[in-house]
Amino acid sequence: MNTSRKDATQHTIDANQLMAEALNFSDTESFDNAYRGQMATWPNLTIASGDSGDHDRRIVWTLRPYINQTVGSSPPDTVNPSLWRQTRLNNITGLFEVMPGIYQLRGFDMSNMTIVEGPDGLIIIDPMISCECAQAGLQLYRENKPELAEAPVRAVIYTHSHIDHFGGVRGVVDESSYNNGDVKIVAPAGFLEHAASENIYAGMAMARRSMYMYGAYLEPDDKGHVDCGLGKAQSTGTVSLLPPTHTVHKNHQILELAGLKVEFHMTPGAEAPAEFDFYFPDLKAFCASENASMNMHNIQTLRGAMVRDALQWSKYLNEVLDMFGDADVMFASHHWPIWGNEKVKEFLSSQRDMYRYLNDQTLRMLNKGYTGAEIAEVFEMPPSLQQNWACRGYYGTVNHNTKAVYDRYLGWFDGNPSNLHALPPKESAEKYVALIGADILLEEATSAYNNGDYRWAAELLGKLVYAQPDNSDAKQMQADVFEQLGYQAEAGTWRNCYLMAALELREGIPPLNPGGGSADIIDAMTAPMVFDTLGVQLNGPRAEKQNLLIEWNFIDTKETFLMRVSNGALSYSDKQKVPLSEERVAATLTLEVLKNITNGVISVEEAISAGKVKVDGDEEILFLFFALLDEGSRDFPIVTPRPDASLAWTGAEPKDRRGDAKRRRQLIPPFVAGC
Repeated sequence: MNTSRKDATQHTIDANQLMAEALNFSDTESFDNAYRGQMATWPNLTIASGDSGDHDRRIVWTLRPYINQTVGSSPPDTVNPSLWRQTRLNNITGLFEVMPGIYQLRGFDMSNMTIVEGPDGLIIIDPMISCECAQAGLQLYRENKPELAEAPVRAVIYTHSHIDHFGGVRGVVDESSYNNGDVKIVAPAGFLEHAASENIYAGMAMARRSMYMYGAYLEPDDKGHVDCGLGKAQSTGTVSLLPPTHTVHKNHQILELAGLKVEFHMTPGAEAPAEFDFYFPDLKAFCASENASMNMHNIQTLRGAMVRDALQWSKYLNEVLDMFGDADVMFASHHWPIWGNEKVKEFLSSQRDMYRYLNDQTLRMLNKGYTGAEIAEVFEMPPSLQQNWACRGYYGTVNHNTKAVYDRYLGWFDGNPSNLHALPPKESAEKYVALIGADILLEEATSAYNNGDYRWAAELLGKLVYAQPDNSDAKQMQADVFEQLGYQAEAGTWRNCYLMAALELREGIPPLNPGGGSADIIDAMTAPMVFDTLGVQLNGPRAEKQNLLIEWNFIDTKETFLMRVSNGALSYSDKQKVPLSEERVAATLTLEVLKNITNGVISVEEAISAGKVKVDGDEEILFLFFALLDEGSRDFPIVTPRPDASLAWTGAEPKDRRGDAKRRRQLIPPFVAGC
């Protein structure tokens, strides 16, 4: 089978040319802003883990593959010209002066790291994903600000609960300064809970899907990965988390950090479940966090997440204009700043109107009876926003955001009973192929491809591949179709999804890193969060006839919980809230040991044998409980049919409960670095 990547077809070249003619590429203000204040660029564009002599040293971040994305370069035929513009902007990197006293590291990771100089030291805003990247960024700052080379970091601000805004904290804060209280770490209310939990319950699926969204296995070149829209890519270094020392709960709350006043504005439920933006009144500088950036953001991400509230998002931005409308400069967690009061207000107003328009006009159409897919097909932003580069769909898109708004208000069902209990994709595909014939489907799909009707070709081939996953001709053709759709996509996320699908159709699912949660993030999980994770992993059909009661006594947190398995479901309560008359098995251990068991560091039998778990009662109950857990899958297929769901639903009854409990199974999913 031919697994080589293809060139752009003439249909794709023509489609991209139409995009080039529709937008004002002579507008270079964004490039001027992206370059403004540049003080230094990197010496080698690459960051590696460990010291130079370490045997296992590996690259965790590099921009070397993107060096052809220069400002004056023409878009390749295989890249949407609007997306190519964004890739070049995201490739303007280094240390930048936003204004005297405020500096940004851009291009060191998916997100920016901002350094604010105060009378008493430095404030770090959003220390990126990886410690190595944050450390390298701070080093570049100190090299170019020798007068402050020894200035201590006095505060770190986590703008919100996504990992690319806190994961590198140990790269800029040392343990002793944190433990001694020399560093304040400030976060919005709910940060710790959401930082640790947002990706846990659906974490296996979210991690797998994020590989598509961010193009994790694509070659970084003109036929592969070029950008993510919100930033170039994601680093793969050491992820950390230091719990906040100060939590902000309300609007207008003011903290003094490193000798500077900072006024906060709460924005939960918009871009993140726990988020704020804030203002430096003495500097007239506003940090928009991730509530406003140089693209349309996601109302619902392609990796999967709860639907965000576009209406509330727009209201938050309106509040910012009222609260901090005298700002002379605006900077954010991604992209480049805006300067000048009128420009700042104009930018924030357009971002506000974009999310409000998405919300209100979707609702207007759904109230006429149109479904999410029908609305998305005709929905257009007003020309004033269409021509605004900062409102283009490089990360979120009009198409999938309108569907998200529909889903938020009306859910998955479109009201048509034919879709109320439709056949699953594989069964439906098999019936279509039996009715039409595989040869005819492939012939029609080929004709559609040759005519540039790639969406129709993808739909036809989707049926054929699901019905006949071993049909190499169908898979190769579908890969070719997805490739052209990817080449035409304006959104970096859509391009990545299409090209990842093409890669897997041609070469199979790539071998996946086992991954796992950062030790710091796992440490932040409370006992209820661990129990909720175990509840998600409990195989209900296998546990249906079990009635288990386990008392967990945690000697480190001084907590005791009663956990029950009944009717295939897990529930738990504080011991003080339930009667003590029922027979149970009691386990005495630290919460850390339970986390180690659930994260595959040690099996329950190993923990008991090592004396890390003391059992009062029948230890077979513990073995049975852990044997009933299902760790999920990291490498399930996406563009080819999944294994029989009925087998996954019931699972295999373990013959040896103790033997199954001996296994080290990672039940805490990998954490997703995504916004």
